[in-house]
Amino acid sequence: MSTVWMNQLSWVDYEARLKRDQPAILLPVGALEQHGPHLPLGTDGMLSSAVAADAAARIGALVAPGLSYGYKSQPKCGGGQHFCGTTSVDAATMIGSVRDAVREFARHGATKLVIVNGHYENQWFITEGIDLGLRDVGGSAALQVMRLEYWDFLSETTLATVFPDGFPGFALEHAAVIETSLMLHYHPSLVRLDLIPEEPPVDFPPYDVYPTRKHWVPLSGVLSSARGSSADKGEAMANELSVRIAAAITHEFG
Repeated sequence: MSTVWMNQLSWVDYEARLKRDQPAILLPVGALEQHGPHLPLGTDGMLSSAVAADAAARIGALVAPGLSYGYKSQPKCGGGQHFCGTTSVDAATMIGSVRDAVREFARHGATKLVIVNGHYENQWFITEGIDLGLRDVGGSAALQVMRLEYWDFLSETTLATVFPDGFPGFALEHAAVIETSLMLHYHPSLVRLDLIPEEPPVDFPPYDVYPTRKHWVPLSGVLSSARGSSADKGEAMANELSVRIAAAITHEFG
């Protein structure tokens, strides 16, 4: 059976594949978080899984089932915790999930683990989970771990094409052109173009206040307009992401 999806293999086939090929294991990490009225709550997980699968197909890697819940949504990059449907976990839970995954893949005999993050707020808690997981398995384990945020693999040339009027920055791209275009490429039936809000990029102050100021965030939850999104842009970005992520994995792990 030829598949990049680990959960479609029997344990016998998975073990044989590990022993024979020592493939990289890609672990997508997302979130369950509002993405405006036009995108589904599971956008972060869907995109990290899709990007991981495309990269894995290029290098003979496997994709593990993703971690679907992410760290708490922040107003300046995800809209905040006050939206219905946003379902987040504490830092300790996020760290523990990654820590356990690192330990388990080491126990399987995997030597290369790539964590593909699709939720801006996750990154430092993923890092802590990796550090603690590697500490747990000790120096004798052969496992090496790479962490990446998939959007960092978009080149300036591609971003200039996708954003002819100027790129607002990755933080404000929540539920905007990048994610909407990628969803139009990977999951077009889940995108409601007719519901895209018409709003300028949010101008946040250079500080945070707690409890968070809900009024800082548009009622739609979108931080920058997704107008200008297209499946063609999504396809171009998806192709570049898969090529450049696959190249990075091959460069580091061979």
